Amino acid sequence: MASRCPACRSPRSAAHPELTRLSIAHMDCDAFYASVEKRDDPSLRDQAVIVGGGTRGVVSTCCYLARIHGVRSAMPMFQALKLCPEAVVVKPRFPAYIEASRAIRAMMERLTPAIEPLSLDEAFLDLTGTERLHGAPPAVLLARLTRDMETELGLTGSVGLSHNKYLAKIASDLDKPRGFSVIGRAETMAFLKPKPVRIIWGVGQATQAALETAGIRTISDLLRWDRADLVARFGSMGDRLWSLARGEDSRRVTRDEKLKSISKETTFNEDTSDPDLLDGHIWRLAEQVADRAKAKALSGRTITLKLKKRDFQLVTRRQSLPNPTQLTDRIYRAARDLFDHARTTGPFRLIGVGISDLAPEAEADLEGDLLDPGAGKRAAAERATDSIRAKFGADAIIKGRALR
Repeated sequence: MASRCPACRSPRSAAHPELTRLSIAHMDCDAFYASVEKRDDPSLRDQAVIVGGGTRGVVSTCCYLARIHGVRSAMPMFQALKLCPEAVVVKPRFPAYIEASRAIRAMMERLTPAIEPLSLDEAFLDLTGTERLHGAPPAVLLARLTRDMETELGLTGSVGLSHNKYLAKIASDLDKPRGFSVIGRAETMAFLKPKPVRIIWGVGQATQAALETAGIRTISDLLRWDRADLVARFGSMGDRLWSLARGEDSRRVTRDEKLKSISKETTFNEDTSDPDLLDGHIWRLAEQVADRAKAKALSGRTITLKLKKRDFQLVTRRQSLPNPTQLTDRIYRAARDLFDHARTTGPFRLIGVGISDLAPEAEADLEGDLLDPGAGKRAAAERATDSIRAKFGADAIIKGRALR
């Protein structure tokens, strides 16, 4: 018979000699967007669910039933449906995800003010010094958090607990879904040494390939290099690799680290120069950026357009507006103008739209546009559309160009 927790009698229990002394955690919701969709539509409960765009889009996320078939985030939709043809594809509903994220954040706030969100579905927590306040060590508080998420919100999460952010983030991914993993100080080196270098946060495919060229495939390989040699070979990244290979990370959990930009991009299944298709993507990306800006009560003064060509050449163009905006219409028009004057030709494999030079929502769209008398009417129409979508769903009103 499986052992049970002596306090709550749950068959799911964790034991570790440092369990009550560790206080830096990373909580990552399990297949967040897909889990919200299954919660809100019980008919999807036993279905493989993919959240993403149409056949030319990419997978935003998918449930674990789809992952069994090999489906992964950022995978082209056509490839995902080949792997899992029975999957139900659901368009993203960001207002629903934002609402769920805020509810989870409120639960975290009951435990500690030291919360550093990384996205809607994951965050670092520093529970140092909270035991006297709550009468329980951080590990118990985190177990209660995931229990309350499941019982009150119908959503699950996985927790990583350690002595720094780097290791806590690694730990949260060790036993998903509904996992609770611990990496203590005493075992840090033994845990890290056999792991591939890709386990290091920030090591992507390009960095991994560069490391493998240098004969570095595992953390043990990395440990054999002197710090100076790593810096000489890989620059500032080499210094970071030297520290992380030893499990060292001095970064603090920083509450509400200032957001610098909001952006969205999409990679095409096939390179394209189709002007109507590109225009439709610019609109949809502008709409997604605007939705996120509104959700975060922010606006942006600088609009950015990103294009990646067939040969992977990256083209970036920016335009500063007279005043900040969070409106889809203004973001789209600025991005479309940047595209028209980019002085580059396709075919393109990726397109992205973003805003930066962020300001509070209260500073957004305060002045009219003398060169565009119709801007005020379009802004009022967009605000009215936002209200209708909030009440009746994201698909209640859809712009014609969004269907391109």
